[in-house]
Amino acid sequence: MTTKIQEITRIALVGTGNIAETHAAVIRAVPGLELAAVVDALPAKAASFAGRWGVPRTYQDAAALIDAGGIDAAHVLVPPPLHRAVAEPLLRAGIAVFLEKPMAESVAQCDSLVQAAAEGGAALRVNHNFVHHPAQRAARRMLDENRIGPLRHVSFRYSLPLRQLGARQLGHWMFESPLNLLLEQAVHPLSQLVDFLGEAPDLTAVPGPCLSVGEGRTIQHRWMAALAAGDRTADLYLSLGESYSSWGAVLIGTDGVLSVDYQQNRVMRETQGRWIDLADSLIGGSCQATSLARQSIANFVGGAASMMRLRTRTDWFFRSMLGSIEGFYADLRRPRGDLGGEDGRRIVALCERIASVLPPGEPRPAPRPAVGEATGHDVLVIGGSGFIGSHVVARLVADGARVGVLARNVRNLPPPFTGPRVALFGGNARSPDDVRRAIGGASVVIDLAHGGGGASRAETEEVLVGAARTVAESCLAAGVRRLVYASSIAALYLGDPAETITGQTPVDPRHDERADYSRAKAIAELALLELRRTRGLPVTIVRPGIVIGAGGIAFHSGIGFYNRERHCLGWNRGLNPLPLVLVEDVADAIVRAARAPEIEGRCYNLVGDVRLDARDYIAELARATHRPLRYHPQSVLKLYAVECVKVGIKKLSGRSSPWPSLRDLKSRGLVAAFDCSDAARDLDWHPVGDRAEFVRRGFCIDAEIG
Repeated sequence: MTTKIQEITRIALVGTGNIAETHAAVIRAVPGLELAAVVDALPAKAASFAGRWGVPRTYQDAAALIDAGGIDAAHVLVPPPLHRAVAEPLLRAGIAVFLEKPMAESVAQCDSLVQAAAEGGAALRVNHNFVHHPAQRAARRMLDENRIGPLRHVSFRYSLPLRQLGARQLGHWMFESPLNLLLEQAVHPLSQLVDFLGEAPDLTAVPGPCLSVGEGRTIQHRWMAALAAGDRTADLYLSLGESYSSWGAVLIGTDGVLSVDYQQNRVMRETQGRWIDLADSLIGGSCQATSLARQSIANFVGGAASMMRLRTRTDWFFRSMLGSIEGFYADLRRPRGDLGGEDGRRIVALCERIASVLPPGEPRPAPRPAVGEATGHDVLVIGGSGFIGSHVVARLVADGARVGVLARNVRNLPPPFTGPRVALFGGNARSPDDVRRAIGGASVVIDLAHGGGGASRAETEEVLVGAARTVAESCLAAGVRRLVYASSIAALYLGDPAETITGQTPVDPRHDERADYSRAKAIAELALLELRRTRGLPVTIVRPGIVIGAGGIAFHSGIGFYNRERHCLGWNRGLNPLPLVLVEDVADAIVRAARAPEIEGRCYNLVGDVRLDARDYIAELARATHRPLRYHPQSVLKLYAVECVKVGIKKLSGRSSPWPSLRDLKSRGLVAAFDCSDAARDLDWHPVGDRAEFVRRGFCIDAEIG
């Protein structure tokens, strides 16, 4: 390696998604590393990230970073489809690249990156940080110390929930093909297996049953694979989208067994002692119990100390990232290890081998983002690829409308998005140019943009309120006939059991005491109604309640919160009727609000006629899913006290955190009554009223349960 590579200190982060926060924290924790620049296609995101971490320079693309110079290494954190395009010029410019997994979308693209690194004299490594999981390193040390004799076989299981699948974010890149899902997820257990086996293995695979996700679409989410490397063998069970987490390995040696629990960060060893069998069983079991208790206590103490800022983070994910990044720069300075990308290429090749056992799938129509001005659609649905939006689009298309859809992700969408009556626009609701382009000649705009959240209260307001203002101003400029804005009942105060909520009920007048999302929604409503009063904005506001149904999340936060999916911790005793509504009924009301005459400036709460309490809801969900779910009633005052203790601990440890709001906790209990007769009258809206039918549709009982 060159002297330049050996003395790397100045680092740029290319991409500011969620993982960038951990990269920045690790770089800050490693002596001799300096976070010198940030790159993001959205200047506002780059500036916000740089402000939080004190980064002196920001750029809009990697080319500008290369031209500016002064950087020794770049962490490329963009989505996988962009890995090659972003990393290749950096490598050719002689800048070392630490690349988030997977290395690329194919072995061919990996080869291009390997070649670019060789030609530029730059180091290249892929972040397989799970190899640095504390339990993995502990098991690896025991193997190296010959604690169970020579390794013979590894039985590995990786059966975990998948957040994007649970949230029905099926437009994600990983769901475009079985290979993509393997590249996004299987790289973790495969890299850990290769670490144990010590060399590149041969592999054969068998696909398991598919998961039905509706509309005739399935996802290959389960696999079984057999591996062999020299005299060592392994098997891998991979299952994604499960409700129960099981992630571990059993390492079988000639003289013992190691059991690795990655979820709990524990390693147990079984081996024979010198005693007779009866005594050996007692002594061995006691030693294992002592080891289990010792590791569990150490994990608890370390985690508690980390929460109180008495020591640096000790969670396994941060430690794995620390080991991976720290190891990369240590190897650069020696140099040693794989610095040419071969490890990353090997894992991509294994993923391709697994995917190759499937027959070619049916070709999926490519998305058709519109370019330039558009005038062919009657209605624009902003956020139309989301949960509620997809039902609104389907309803409009069924009614014969021509629909434009503006969404951040327009990839991999199912019918009706691929039909001729839908025009797709990739873009952001906060961008005036994107919104103007998407409106075209549409006379109606339906704003369902969720906008996501923010890292702070101010950022959440900027995202949600900023998007609402941008859409409203664009509608005024385009002269649209009707803007339907989807707010939320969270904007209201719902903590008074004596109050009946109607469409005339104003947003919570004390919204500054509410959670970030509720507060921002209230401010957005006030801003839109002010534009209605001062500039004649033709806006109608709808506030859906707890929306459930096909494509949604049954484990809804409106019912309670879930430390574990099986256990719903209620916001109160769980005996009050909840403002539930089916997603089809919400879509029906929104379409009616787009067409009803003379309702500008009005607000409508969309709550169905079947109103289970929280206990009934969890009981019905348990029956629908055949799972042992439990609802745990709680006192609001107890919740408040617990939250105060949490914030107090944070403040004692030097962290800034706002005190919890008793008003917000009371409102989350949803104890106020709802009267939606105004929606029935003005929109001719009649949601499902039969409980059995509501439960069937709400929990998709006729659908296949994966």
